[in-house]
Amino acid sequence: MTACPPSDSRYSPPSVAFLRESALSIAIALVIVLLWMLSAYASLFVLPDASTLPLAGVIGMMMVRAFLHTGLFILSHDAMHGSLVPAYPKANKWIGQFILGLYSFLSFKRMQNKHHQHHRTPAQPGDPDFHPGSFWAWYFGFMRTYVKGDQGWIIFWGMSALFYPLVFIFHLPVTNVVLFWLLPQGLSSWQLFYFGTYRPHRCPTNGHTNPHRANSSKASLFWSFLSCYHFDYHWEHHQYPHLPWYKLPSARRQSGERR
Repeated sequence: MTACPPSDSRYSPPSVAFLRESALSIAIALVIVLLWMLSAYASLFVLPDASTLPLAGVIGMMMVRAFLHTGLFILSHDAMHGSLVPAYPKANKWIGQFILGLYSFLSFKRMQNKHHQHHRTPAQPGDPDFHPGSFWAWYFGFMRTYVKGDQGWIIFWGMSALFYPLVFIFHLPVTNVVLFWLLPQGLSSWQLFYFGTYRPHRCPTNGHTNPHRANSSKASLFWSFLSCYHFDYHWEHHQYPHLPWYKLPSARRQSGERR
């Protein structure tokens, strides 16, 4: 498995392996970002008022938008581990910040610091992602960690700067903006939390059995991809944090043979 190079000038120029991995990761990222942009344009500027559409079509578009929105975070998460553009650490950081900004105006540096803290102290005191209690108490505690303080205001004003022009300048139907832009972001946060934090890190009946305090789902490749871009293969992610999301299934196969 390819490891990410340290962000040190002594390691440049990058190796052929890192160049190839960077090219593949960027190609996949471009597909996800372009699909996200196309679906946003189609759902907001092409489709008629959602209130006139069949319910199945509205739900389908919402699910597609939420899934692609989740993909944005997964890409920025790879960047936090240096695996989005491993050959060029600075470009990795810039692209990660850009994509995380698209996701929800979040600070890449702040998210990266908190996420690495999560890896150091998973599901225990000091873990910013861990909040003991019921599902909803954990979820709201999790969300509060990432939107408190000035970050919350940045998200609020950023969302407002997009919402009001869409409605009052471009005269888009409010229902479309809410159902195909705002709501998918909320669904994405739930998807990421449920499959990438709550299920992997909740304490099993017999307690945690590995130092990562993380469990992996037994979902097939197809359902794992649909659930959260293989983020439910969570022990593998903690064991090999340098791997991009699309390599987690291969890590799962290899670790399954050894575990």
